[in-house]
Amino acid sequence: MNIDLAEGRCSDAVFILSPNHDERPEPDDISGIVIHNISLPPDEFGGHYIDDLFLNRLDTSQHPYFEQLEGLKVSSHLLIRRDGELVQFVPFHKRAWHAGASSWQGRERCNDFTLGIELEGCDHKPFEDVQYHQLAQVIKALFEAYPQLNYERITGHEHIAPGRKTDPGPFFEWDYLRQLLD
Repeated sequence: MNIDLAEGRCSDAVFILSPNHDERPEPDDISGIVIHNISLPPDEFGGHYIDDLFLNRLDTSQHPYFEQLEGLKVSSHLLIRRDGELVQFVPFHKRAWHAGASSWQGRERCNDFTLGIELEGCDHKPFEDVQYHQLAQVIKALFEAYPQLNYERITGHEHIAPGRKTDPGPFFEWDYLRQLLD
């Protein structure tokens, strides 16, 4: 796996461009990775609803939970599905809309300087082993492409938006990820 810096793309990812991105204030400032979880509907896996959300085509009449997502414009750089499939929605040098109101290491607006990686999952179930292995491979490639990144520059959504967000949640095994990265 490698990262094409000119294109901002991961070689092993299916690329589907989300309209929900814009320019970073400082294009070369990629100094953190935020790990998330997502499932649509909540606690259900598979299907096309995550793609639909990131592509602004989610039919909110398909599930009662979706009504609250009407008009929401969000994205992430990467999604790792339960089976390990890697999907990229935003080039790395662009700002994905994944963190919302956030603060980390004395900086506000984490979307400006971080990469967002979503794991298909929830706060109530363990992640799949293949997801950890894919995540570790992605992070290693990102470390190589962006030397300013290291393990201390990885955080969870829950850490940058405490009280507002809980992901990647209590089932995310930070120690296991660290082991896979060593």
